[in-house]
Amino acid sequence: MIVVHSYSVAVAMCVVTMLCWGSWANTQKLAGREWRFQLFYWDYSIGVALCALLFALTLGSVGAEGRGFVEDLQQAGGSALGLAFLGGVVFNFANIVLVAAIDAAGMAVAFPVGIGIALAQGVFVNYIARPEGNPALLAVGVALVIAAIILDAVAYGRTQGGGRRGVSKGLALSFVAGVSMGFFYRFVADSMAADFSRPAAGLLTPYTAVAVFSAGVLLSSIPFVTAIMLKPISGEPVSPADYFRKGSARLHLIGVLGGAIWGLGMVFSIIAAGAAGPAISYGLGQGATMVAAFWGVFVWREFRGAPEGTNRLLAAMIACFVIGLGTIVAARVL
Repeated sequence: MIVVHSYSVAVAMCVVTMLCWGSWANTQKLAGREWRFQLFYWDYSIGVALCALLFALTLGSVGAEGRGFVEDLQQAGGSALGLAFLGGVVFNFANIVLVAAIDAAGMAVAFPVGIGIALAQGVFVNYIARPEGNPALLAVGVALVIAAIILDAVAYGRTQGGGRRGVSKGLALSFVAGVSMGFFYRFVADSMAADFSRPAAGLLTPYTAVAVFSAGVLLSSIPFVTAIMLKPISGEPVSPADYFRKGSARLHLIGVLGGAIWGLGMVFSIIAAGAAGPAISYGLGQGATMVAAFWGVFVWREFRGAPEGTNRLLAAMIACFVIGLGTIVAARVL
């Protein structure tokens, strides 16, 4: 399989992860004009699984280092397989709640609050398990991210429309999504060998771990998505038959594309964790918050009509994220 040893290459891959994780939700916004997010999510799950399988059968099956995908899967222990699969289930629950938050409050709110919480919590959880990087700089970076979350929440509270109930609902969903998502990466990291070039027996290589993770995402979508179709967080119930009756080829492709974009980011993040460490790889990838905020503010105009002074809060939010992420990068080399 292909293994990354350079920290600079790993950081570049994390930047790709950040762009992917911060941009996939644009496909939901596009599809959401014509059908409900519950229907979109079926195709999204399929896209994640297809992307992971493609990488496992290509980059995960060539090269002189590590183990090929099929060989790795055959020797994997039950514990490692279970952890990677559980990571997919935990992520899927969190992501479905995040998608509901995007549907209710928009990308510029759901991502900074939800993913910002996940970033702060995930960096801490992953660092405790595998301490790599300067802890003081990591703490400063996380503190700046938390400041950005607070600024975004304040800006959201100033927006017109929706009232107290709308603000509370969007923030509550984002909070639940963030707390849940802060744990999924640790499960996947624990399923993998620390040395990707010479992986220990019974543990997984990164490509296999992501493939098993994606199976957890796809299979857990059956109960999770069915539940929110029949008992939606908002709006009327959705008939499962609508997926076949109302979905055009274009709508299905948009959903699969969204999943593939996120899946590409996940593959790159896990591969980069070998050279950068899980805490830094995860933390940088969750800079997706800044990317999503950019899309929400400047492209989708989700804060249009907000009171005077809101733009200053948004600018301060973005500045805190940028400086915070830069500090997290520096934590590995200083």
